[in-house]
Order: sequence, then structure tokens, then C-alpha cells
Amino acid sequence: MTEEKTYTLSQAQLYFAVDFHGKTWEMLEKKVRTPDENERMLDYAHASLAHWRAAGTEVRHQRGEWTLARVYAVLGEGQLALYHAQRCLQLLEGGRAEMEDFDFAFAYEALARAHAVNGNRTEARKFIDMAQKAGEAIKEKDEREVFFAEFNGGEWKGMK
Repeated sequence: MTEEKTYTLSQAQLYFAVDFHGKTWEMLEKKVRTPDENERMLDYAHASLAHWRAAGTEVRHQRGEWTLARVYAVLGEGQLALYHAQRCLQLLEGGRAEMEDFDFAFAYEALARAHAVNGNRTEARKFIDMAQKAGEAIKEKDEREVFFAEFNGGEWKGMK
């Protein structure tokens, strides 16, 4: 007989936030996606953000905004990428106490990509430089390596 598990609403929100975040990354990592897969990737990213927000904390909200900025940049939706990248930075600046050093590097990276997608070369270059410096300042080696793997990958519209 299988034991039935019960979850609090907060635990369920966190479960779905993580699950949809993982599904978003599965889609992001595909070299080629169909239009349907692009749509599902966007759905997963929005669902993940909704559950991160419901699960609490500014840092979760901020990281969900970063994910949406990345998805929109990958899809070539520059204005939406920029909107979510700016939200990411606003939340970062408003919730500094709970943010990690890598959150700053990723926020600048999101802004750099969004500006690159929009063809704003001067702004993209400014945020690329800020992301590079913030990435170099990440104390934990593993976290620094994760950041630079993301930072050095993906489409940059000729900016990197």
C-alpha cells in the first residue's frame, strides 16, 4: 500500500516553481525547438515565476524575472526581455540583504542580453562590462564557473 503524502500550500508552490524552472531549462538547452516548444518554454517560465512569487522571498521573485528575461531574449523578444531584466535589477536593488553575489552578475547579464537583442549596442556593452566585473567578484568558485558558462554561451547578436 502506498503512503499518501500531504503538502502545505507553500511546499506545493515551491515544488511547482522548481519543476517548471527545470522544464524551462530543458527547453532552453535544446539546440532546435519547434514553435510549440517555444510556446511551452514560455509557459513554463511564466508558471515558474508565478509559483516562485507565491512561495515567497524577493530573491525567488528576482531569479524568476531573470529566467523570463533569458527566455524572451532567446526568443528574440527584445522589449519583453528588457522589461523582465529591468524588473530583475529593481528587485535585486530592493532586496540586497538576501541576494547572493551571483545575483548581481546574472542581473547585469540579463540586461546586456536584452539590450543586445534590441540592438542597443552601447547599453549592451555597458552591461556586459558590469556583468564581467560582477562575475569575477563571485566568491564561490563553482558559482563563478556556472555564471561564466552562461555568460559566455548563448546568442549575443554579435556583441560577444
